[in-house]
Amino acid sequence: MCKVYDVINSRIMELLGQGTVPWRKTWSTAINTPMNLVSKKKYRGINVFILAYMPYSSPYWMTFKQVQDKGGKVRKGEKSTPVIFWKWIDRKDADDAEQEDVRNGKVPMLRYYNVFNIEQVEGITAPLAPETIGNPFSPIHRAQEIIAGMPLPPDIRHGGNKACYSPMLDYVKLPTPEAFESPEEYYSTAFHELTHATGHACRVGRKGILEPSYFGSHEYSKEELVAEMGAAFLCGHAGIEQRTIENSAAYIQGWLKALKNDKTLLIHAAAQAQKAADYILNRREVEEDHVADDSAE
Repeated sequence: MCKVYDVINSRIMELLGQGTVPWRKTWSTAINTPMNLVSKKKYRGINVFILAYMPYSSPYWMTFKQVQDKGGKVRKGEKSTPVIFWKWIDRKDADDAEQEDVRNGKVPMLRYYNVFNIEQVEGITAPLAPETIGNPFSPIHRAQEIIAGMPLPPDIRHGGNKACYSPMLDYVKLPTPEAFESPEEYYSTAFHELTHATGHACRVGRKGILEPSYFGSHEYSKEELVAEMGAAFLCGHAGIEQRTIENSAAYIQGWLKALKNDKTLLIHAAAQAQKAADYILNRREVEEDHVADDSAE
């Protein structure tokens, strides 16, 4: 095993033995809480997740009519995003199927409408986002090289307040670099999501990505271990592990608890994470070239 992997593995196991480090999200969500530009009301419930996953940096959204009323226009080819709301109507106006929950003679009716992000609109100047937080961001050369050198990389989209990988659409979603507490935490999160992306069939292929799993399930938990171990390994190669490894260890500890503290799973996850990290580092190609050189001597 590569020495870097041994060092990172040993350090993580040492930290796990010390107990759980309070894990925290390493980017600010305050700048991207979705809200309606006209009413200034923040969206709630499932709408927060729907809008936050969209690839826009601005938190402001508007209906088509609101855009027109403010003298703007939606750019040609832009697609709206649906949001949902419950509306209470008189019982006599409701269908029989909607009469299960009755309050003061009224029943709930689920409706949806479409909204556009201010970045999809022309002719309207967006105000500064509330509680705007922008941390200084200086790219880390070695970490950038690792990302740039990944074979068959997924698309990386910045904006919103979620970090995730979409297996179906094969893209990585990250908050903007300036939203993170430090450049090191940005790259650690990017490496985590890129490790997930190696599970796609066009790359290494991994059960946790190829087969659907629900949040908190055994397979989902194992995939999270792989992704965070992969991120820790890549941070080691980039030379930034000292700034990120405690958060990684705490995150891993959280998922190990979900797996009933079965540390044998961490050994299997580490093996899969090494394979994923080797893929991102394009080490297979180096090894193949080395073998070809040896055979030619």
